[in-house]
Amino acid sequence: MKKYCSFFCVLLFACSTQKLTTHAPVNPITGTDFYKTAVAYNWQKRDSFAVEVILDGNLPKFYKKFTPIHTSIIGPNQKIIHATYFVASDYLVIGNDTDWARIPLTPIAAQKIADSFHCFLPTKKMVDEIYSNSKVKLAPVPMYAFRDSTITMWQHHLMIEGQRKGRKGLISGIKKDVVLSNKITQQAKTNKVAIYGWHLLNGKPIQPVYAGHVNWYADYSHGIRLVMDQVIVDGKKMNYQTVLRDSILRGLLTDETDPIFYRY
Repeated sequence: MKKYCSFFCVLLFACSTQKLTTHAPVNPITGTDFYKTAVAYNWQKRDSFAVEVILDGNLPKFYKKFTPIHTSIIGPNQKIIHATYFVASDYLVIGNDTDWARIPLTPIAAQKIADSFHCFLPTKKMVDEIYSNSKVKLAPVPMYAFRDSTITMWQHHLMIEGQRKGRKGLISGIKKDVVLSNKITQQAKTNKVAIYGWHLLNGKPIQPVYAGHVNWYADYSHGIRLVMDQVIVDGKKMNYQTVLRDSILRGLLTDETDPIFYRY
């Protein structure tokens, strides 16, 4: 009976929306306020400011609800292995319920936030699955001037909101994802960031996995999608790193053959 109850509880966990637990901000700040202040900053100060205000709890309520993504692989003896992981419904944002904004970040800042929230960044395979499961799919909106400037990041957010028109739910097609990829370790210098995605409405990504940018680079098109670090594998909670290190289970989270890159 105890085992049954334990399994049933895990099953309910895997099927339900999960939430981030954060405290009320000590220094409340809106998305508009963030950009008005950060427009005068260089990338380092902008990154630090974003980490500070996000970890202070400046997140809208909708962002804290994570969505389950179900996946499976065929394991040994043709056994189907099922898993569920939980993703943020949007790319990382700053602000409150009435005034919030998406913020591109370097993987360095993204990792600090992910660690604090017990989360990790997705892989290429996961980005594709998130897109397939998204309720709101928007066409990419490329911008060409001052790509890494704060004002362009702000403008791109506003353009996306114009497209979204208030539609709610898991959203994709609006950013390239900063991803975990062993292409990082294949570079001569490993201080790189890997990006992937920005799917067109036909489901094809504009950006193949690319790890050529240095890890302090971020532009308007980059998005940080947080994933909870506990994955449900056949009813059992497992840390994502444990899954990725397993020669069989890794297929649940990645389509790379040797995923030795787990975090930035």
